[in-house]
Amino acid sequence: MMERIDTPLGGLLLLRPRIFGDERGHFLETFNQRAFDRLVGEGINFVQDNESVSAKHVLRGLHLQAAPHQQGKLVHVVKGSVLDVCLDIRPDSSTYGQHYKVELNGISKEMLWIPPGFAHGFVALENDTVFAYKCSAYYTPSAERTILWNDPELGIDWGVDEPLISPKDLKGLPFRTIMEG
Repeated sequence: MMERIDTPLGGLLLLRPRIFGDERGHFLETFNQRAFDRLVGEGINFVQDNESVSAKHVLRGLHLQAAPHQQGKLVHVVKGSVLDVCLDIRPDSSTYGQHYKVELNGISKEMLWIPPGFAHGFVALENDTVFAYKCSAYYTPSAERTILWNDPELGIDWGVDEPLISPKDLKGLPFRTIMEG
């Protein structure tokens, strides 16, 4: 069982699983295709699962894949916590260029459905944060794009003064350059 919570950006959904727990620990169903179809809609198939482990203040993103390789992602935190950021890059959307932020953690086990048409990134808020996600399209290096995480036009407050960023992400391009190029 999962509860669906709509966000201000159309199609982007927070999913809250039911957790069964007692003094021995807990159990939850992290994915069920029938339940997912009921909450999100049919026709989404996942082809790849990924997991990353990050130190505190590691920032990853903002990533996307160009058409026709756009990915939908179902993300969650296994251990630790992140500030998750999604940017609407759908040119015909009324929320184009707007972002949504949510803290995801390994305690609440909330998941975020990020449909194709969003750039995605996160910053780890704890050491050894384990972040997992299912993808609806395969990773295609030639289609990968990175939007500059601190593009002033986007005004995203990541909540971290000095994030740890990979050389690849430091070479991200401004939002307008990516979207107009």
